[in-house]
This record gives sequence, structure tokens and C-alpha cells, in this order.
Amino acid sequence: MKPRCAAAAAAARPGLLLPGLLLLGGSVLLQTCAMDVEMKDASNVTCLYAKWMMNLSITYESEANLFKTTTFPLPDPLSYDGSSCGNDTYGPVLAIKFGDGHSWAIHFMKTNTYQGRIFITYNTNDTELFPDAKRKGLITISANYPIRPVKLNTRFVCNNVETIEAASVKQDFWNVTLEAFPEDGFLSNKETLCDKDTPSTPAIATVATAPDTTSAATTHSSAATTHSSAAATDSSAAATDSSTAAVTTPPSAFVQTVEKPGTGYYMVKNGSTACLLANVALQLNISQKEPLVYNINPNTTVATGSCGKATSVLELIDGKNRLTFLFAVKTVNSEKFYLKEVNITVSASANETLSAANRSLSYWEASLGSAYMCKSEETIAVSPTYKINVFNLKIQPFEVEDNEFSAAEECNPDVDNYFVPIMVGAALAGLIFLVLMAYFVGRKTHRNAGYEQF
Repeated sequence: MKPRCAAAAAAARPGLLLPGLLLLGGSVLLQTCAMDVEMKDASNVTCLYAKWMMNLSITYESEANLFKTTTFPLPDPLSYDGSSCGNDTYGPVLAIKFGDGHSWAIHFMKTNTYQGRIFITYNTNDTELFPDAKRKGLITISANYPIRPVKLNTRFVCNNVETIEAASVKQDFWNVTLEAFPEDGFLSNKETLCDKDTPSTPAIATVATAPDTTSAATTHSSAATTHSSAAATDSSAAATDSSTAAVTTPPSAFVQTVEKPGTGYYMVKNGSTACLLANVALQLNISQKEPLVYNINPNTTVATGSCGKATSVLELIDGKNRLTFLFAVKTVNSEKFYLKEVNITVSASANETLSAANRSLSYWEASLGSAYMCKSEETIAVSPTYKINVFNLKIQPFEVEDNEFSAAEECNPDVDNYFVPIMVGAALAGLIFLVLMAYFVGRKTHRNAGYEQF
């Protein structure tokens, strides 16, 4: 299990979009890593096969308030501490540690599909890579890969370049062959292709001409992709028709919806170890101008943040929308934590950004070393017009051990949901007991009265 990483001339891959370039003596070099991994369990059965080409770039803010981009090579030697085939709860984990506190890991989860969650931790105290970084310390970014879940017992193949972008980090993958949980340890002959390898259907323009008018309305529809050239093609088509077509305003990023959001699993890491865990489904409810309901999509949301002894931060980024949760210990000597701050930034349209913040909240209190859990729906009132509906919550922002949740303390509604049926059952049992006692006492009294009459 050994990745092969080398600096390759950019000219070796003509036409490739390079997100991270390294300038050395006037030459443009690309840090490329060829990963070829086959992981086996204790029974010598393959649990993960991964082969791909990868390069990585990170944008950071300098002390001069300028944004710079650096490549992130994976030099020898590498450490694979933390890699495993998992267990009944967690799937295989490929973990790589290198350099001055940097790490790259991918965790796989299994349902009727499989998908990996990449966690990249980089250390801006590394002066070789970040010589003038304004923010110092460990920063963790996460993203899903493959972008879409892959059907079990099929291998994921992507020969074209596919870019994964999460906050300040960009990763290019190509020549990918990947399969987690292979049946009986053998690589499947069935393939699932990435979007870039799937032939796309050209966008179809439909022109509707209204009677007794000289103008026509044109609607362009195309499948959403991650390739920037697709957007450029659609834009040029719109420009071509502009002389006869009415241009409509792009729809808002928000969709009026009543469906419950999907539950996402989020992790913030300190190095290669999880320091904050969250299972949660989130829905924004904003009524600043008109009622808007927006579900946070766990498949497109990336998690980052930080962990400390007194405060921990979970930041969820879904496109241009951002939710930040700050957790704090109640007092210096307290053994309780709670949700203290929430910041919301959302892109309502191309020209409008909405935001709200509340720094004096008091939600989700639990003991340090425990998780807070609430299956019932909760609502966080960030402001009178900004609310967050929370479903299926389980979160632990402090003292995470072995990358797993600790025992959870449940919210009052959940406790009540168990307590009320117990109390009702006890009351019914007591009532039946009293009825039976009254019956037997009455019967005995009736017999005694009969004896006296005789």
C-alpha cells in the first residue's frame, strides 16, 4: 500500500486544468500523486481497492491580507496510522499522515451504496508551505468522494478529471478505479461511471412564440454538472438567442419545500483524530422578505471547524450558504457544554446575500464527555425572522474518543416521550388495582352483613 508521488511537468498533460501550480525557478510544476492501494482485513480479504491520480491545492490568506495558493505534496515517508478495514459500524478508512502535522483520510460508509468522506487536515504553522499565513494552526476540511453514492458490488471508474472543491481546498482526481466493500474481496466487473465519463445530452432550446407578438420566449434546460464549460456553453446559447428571446432571471437558490431534510454525518478532526462529531438534519426557515424554506443537503455540504478546551466550532458549507455553530463550556470549572452562537450566511440570489447571527443562545446542554441527542424536531430562533429547524440531532463537540460518539444525554421531549407512556401505564395499573381492591372489600363487606342478618 504505497502511493507514488512525483513532480510532473504541466506540459505532460496538455489541456488539463491545474488548480495548484508550484513555481520553481521559472518552471511550472504540478505535484501529482498516484495512489494504488489494496487494503485487506485480518482474514486476508480485500475490503478496499483504490487507484487514482490526484493533485491538491490550498488557498490561504497571508499576513498582507492577500490570498495565495500552495500545492500540497504527499512526500515520502508516509504514515498509514489509523487505516483499517473498519467494523460492523464503520467501513474501511484509508488514512495518511505526512509532513508537519498534515493528514489526508477517506472514510467509507455502507448502506445499499457506498461513498467516501474525505478529511484533509493541514497545518498553517508549516512555514515551508504557508510561510506567511495569517491564520495559524490546524484546519480540517471535508468533502464527499465519489460525488454521488455508488451502488454496491460495482466499481467506480472516472478517467476524466473530476474536481472536488471544499472551502479553501481543491482536489483533482483522474484515472480512478475504486471499490469499497467488494463482494468476497474481488473487484467487480460491473462499473459505475462518473458524470465526466458519462456521455452528456446536449441542452435543448425550446422556443414558444406567443400569438400576435413579435418576440419569442426561449427556455434553456440542461443537466447540472460540475464542469465549468457546461455553464459557458449554456451562456453562449443564451447570448445567441438574445435578439429574439426574453431573458429570465435565474431562480433563487431557495426552494419552497415542506420535505424534511436528509440527515448528514459531519466530523471535525484534530490531526487524524475526530474532535467533534455531528449527526443532524437542518432546515433554514427565513421570513425576512417572504417565507423561504431551504434544506441543507448533506451530499453537497462540507464540514470544517476547530476544537478547543473551552470552545469548539462546527462550520457547514453548502455552496454559497454557510452555517456556523459555536459550542462553549458553561464556566471554567463546569462539566457542561452548550450551543452558544450561531451564524447564518445564505445566498438568496445572484445579487442578494442574507445573514443573521446570535451570540447569546443556550441550546443543547449536556455533560462534557457525553453527546447531546434529540430525535424530536427542535427550532433554534437565531432572530425573529431567521430560524433553523433541527431533526435527528446527535452531537458531541468535546472529548470525543476513538472517533465515536459517547453515551448520549437526551433532550426533554425525548425523555418525556418515554416518561409519559410509563406514567400512563403505571396510572392504569394503579387504577385497576384500586378497582380490584374496592371489589374485594365490597364483596367481603356484603358477606359480613349477610351473616349478621342470619
